[in-house]
Amino acid sequence: MIGSNYSFFLRAIVLLLFSISNFVSTFASLTPGLCHPDQRDVLLQLKTEFKIRKPDDDEFYDRYGFQQNVTSYPKTESWVNSSTDCCNWDGVTCNTESGKVIGLDLSCSFLYGRLEPNSSLFRLKHLTSLNLAFNNFTFSPIPDKFNNLILLETLNLSGSSLKGHIPKEILQLTSLVSLDLSFYVSLYPPPSSLLLSIENPPLFLRLLAQNLKNLRALDMSYVNISSEIPHEFSYMLSLRSLHLERCSLVGEFPSSVFLIPNLQSIILDGNPDLRGSLPVFRRNNSLQVLSLLETSFSGIIPDSIANLKHLASLTLAYSNFSGRIPSSLGELSNLSRLSLSLNHFTGEVPSSIGNLKQLISFDVGYNQLTGNFPSALLNLTKLRFINLGSNQFTGFLPPNIGQLSKLEFLSAFGNSFTGAVPSSLLQISSLTELFLDDYQLSDLVGFENVSLFSNLQLLIFKSNNFRVSSPVDLNVFSSLKQLVTLSLSGIPLSTANITSDSDFSSNFEDLSLSGCNITEFPEFIRDQRNLKYLYLSNNNIKGQVPDWLWRLQELQFLDLSHNSLSGFDGSLKAVPGSQIRMLDLRSNAFQGRLFIPYTSIAYLFASSNNFTGEIPRSLCGGQSSPTIIDLSNNNFHGSIPRCLGSHMSSLADLNLRNNSLSGSLPDMFMHAYELESIDVSHNRLEGELPASLTSCSALEVLNVESNEINDTFPFQLSSLQKLHVLVLRSNKFHGKLYQSDGVWFGFPQLKIIDVSNNDFLGTLPSDYFLNWTAISSNEDKDRQPHYIWDSSLNYEYYTSVVLMNKGVSMVMERILTVYTAIDFSGNRIHGQVPESIGLLKELHVFNLSSNAFTGHIPSSLANISALESLDLSQNMLSGEIPPKLGDLSSLEWINVSHNQLVGSIPQGTQFQRQACSSYEGNPGLFRPSLKDICRETTSPGSEPPVSSEEEEEEGSFSWVAAGLSFAPGVVFGFTIGYIKKNLGRNRH
Repeated sequence: MIGSNYSFFLRAIVLLLFSISNFVSTFASLTPGLCHPDQRDVLLQLKTEFKIRKPDDDEFYDRYGFQQNVTSYPKTESWVNSSTDCCNWDGVTCNTESGKVIGLDLSCSFLYGRLEPNSSLFRLKHLTSLNLAFNNFTFSPIPDKFNNLILLETLNLSGSSLKGHIPKEILQLTSLVSLDLSFYVSLYPPPSSLLLSIENPPLFLRLLAQNLKNLRALDMSYVNISSEIPHEFSYMLSLRSLHLERCSLVGEFPSSVFLIPNLQSIILDGNPDLRGSLPVFRRNNSLQVLSLLETSFSGIIPDSIANLKHLASLTLAYSNFSGRIPSSLGELSNLSRLSLSLNHFTGEVPSSIGNLKQLISFDVGYNQLTGNFPSALLNLTKLRFINLGSNQFTGFLPPNIGQLSKLEFLSAFGNSFTGAVPSSLLQISSLTELFLDDYQLSDLVGFENVSLFSNLQLLIFKSNNFRVSSPVDLNVFSSLKQLVTLSLSGIPLSTANITSDSDFSSNFEDLSLSGCNITEFPEFIRDQRNLKYLYLSNNNIKGQVPDWLWRLQELQFLDLSHNSLSGFDGSLKAVPGSQIRMLDLRSNAFQGRLFIPYTSIAYLFASSNNFTGEIPRSLCGGQSSPTIIDLSNNNFHGSIPRCLGSHMSSLADLNLRNNSLSGSLPDMFMHAYELESIDVSHNRLEGELPASLTSCSALEVLNVESNEINDTFPFQLSSLQKLHVLVLRSNKFHGKLYQSDGVWFGFPQLKIIDVSNNDFLGTLPSDYFLNWTAISSNEDKDRQPHYIWDSSLNYEYYTSVVLMNKGVSMVMERILTVYTAIDFSGNRIHGQVPESIGLLKELHVFNLSSNAFTGHIPSSLANISALESLDLSQNMLSGEIPPKLGDLSSLEWINVSHNQLVGSIPQGTQFQRQACSSYEGNPGLFRPSLKDICRETTSPGSEPPVSSEEEEEEGSFSWVAAGLSFAPGVVFGFTIGYIKKNLGRNRH
């Protein structure tokens, strides 16, 4: 008993001494003496290396993508003197035993200045954790001295305005557990000059995987990697999170990375050239977040997705996944967010989705899903976001949709839903955004009770099938005081009851009333002090644009296109304080001089009016440069302002087509590095092409058709690696179409060349078409149509061109990337047609008419499997028409008239369908072979000749059929759809 008490007493004494020791140690850590003087001096020296510069809220958000918060403050302001313990300074952590600084957190501290290699930071050699995120190091490079901090376990340099190559010395930090080099950029795509990058990416990534064995978290989002991910990443078994967003990754992603047992989060968003597929998932998977937004991943979602029991967020949007949505998704009981939009999913939404009780967001927009509204969603009472837009759903919105009482966002646009808007939908008080575009209403229930949407902030209800006896009174929406966005495009509206004192909300930021049969400007708009986006296109508004419109200080996007407006009310001077960046005045009845309300306008669309006078010099006067200038189809005269040259740095499109401009095309393109399209066709320009065009490294389209330009062929433009379309038609160009020194033609990406109706002469060498690589093979195998210079605006605007095809002048409002054409007609070229033409297997249109070609028609033409239109008329060709041409099933139009051809017409169906005029002027062609084509009217039983009107109908039908089949006639099927101009349709 005594021994037992003694033992207890000893244990108590030991415990007491241990507690006192801990207390003393803890107390010592709080005393001024803990901080070593050398550590304190290093920190004070570090403080002097940077200024404190606090950005305003807007600048902070633009730079970092989030608002300033309580964690944002200058931590170094607490580093005031040498009498205080540096271990108590903000952001500083010391080892409690040694007093050495082991942690430094200066994130969001408003540090401003360069991070230099000789910084005192690299003298803190005991650091295990360093966080310098969200400061401004003024785009200085990352110093290569980080290997001095060999004990680092956590390094965070994200969002701190560093650029250049990431030094390979960072890979010597073998103790790293977390590495964050990400950088948010508000611009997309971000300028490469702002981004960190990697020198020799394959080697760097392999070394990273091999050296950093302890790494758990890796974030290199927005680092310009431009490489494949090596398979060695699959062996990084410590990884918990891998974030490589918008890194320009390419190639095939190793699917085994998804199977790393401890991996919890993988984000590969914004890498459109990154391919891959989902693996068969194992049961021991730890994934909680899987995001492949905007990649080229494809294939199906495997049924084994059910093994991801911990998955909370699945984002596969904007990729190439296909097949059905697997029912096994319903086994992911922890899933809160599901985004499958912008893929190729088919079939119905599986009913098992109703098992996902934690689901907050459900997004399947822009697929090919069918069936009725997924009724299983009605069981998910936590749902806040539903997007069913742009699918093939039918039927009614369920009458009990109101039981989704937490719903904030509902999009059902672009489907075939019919019937009335359910009254229960109007009772969801949490609803803030509602998209019902293209809803086929049966009555007006949705509008009669619209006042019940007390919290609605965004309402988009666009319809092309709205059938009502009278227009909807716009005043019914005046009760929605929380509305920020309202789009009623396509809904007939009445503004008769709207007066200047109407009780409309003044909170509108986005207002779209396009195609609503409005005849005058709604007065309530003049009080919208927060309005940024206003769309009034495709109405019947006449008269003057009111001058109060320009005084809306927040207005940035204004679309007045496709109305009957004739002028501008008030003074024609730029309005102080105006912020208008996009102004669309297309297809109105404007006359006189063009008014530009804001000198720093970025997007100016003023085509198809009757503007006169000179192009306003105010386009040159702004502090920022324009991006798109479209003044086509007007009556502008005078010269093109040379001052535009000083504002070329951001210009992407210059369209001055069909005016009365004179003088020469100014030599103003020295800094036009972003310029992608130039169209000055159908003017009175003369002189030579400016030498500075060679600086337009991004140029895709150059069209100078129908001017008086007197120059030789611009071989110097062959340096433009992205030039797809070159149109020199109907000018005074002269000389040869090849360089006498034997240098090949150049222009590696050229797909359309039209030099017709000029004065080119000489012969073409037999290997002339040898290196026309863009026409010899088609790299675009995607069945979805893509267009040359497709504007990056979320706005319908495209470059266009007029070409001769099948004997007809054709307007192509949008130029398909698969369209190819060569037109050398109407010149003085002689000699033989180069046999190398047969290499251009993807050529659709070939026109050598009205020249002086001699010799035989090349038999190699039979190799051009895509050829649809062939015009060799008005030459001096001899010999037979190659019989193999009859095998070209895609060849729809042939003209070999007025040559010296002999022999028979090929027996192919396409040759037999041509008009007799396609062969006339060739006396040597055998009459028996023409019998079934020409069908002499004097012979018994002959059919009457086809009228020109019937011919046109037949041609139109074949083009439409070709477009529907997306087969060899694909190009012209799409083209015909754009002969009638349709430039005024906007995103609403």
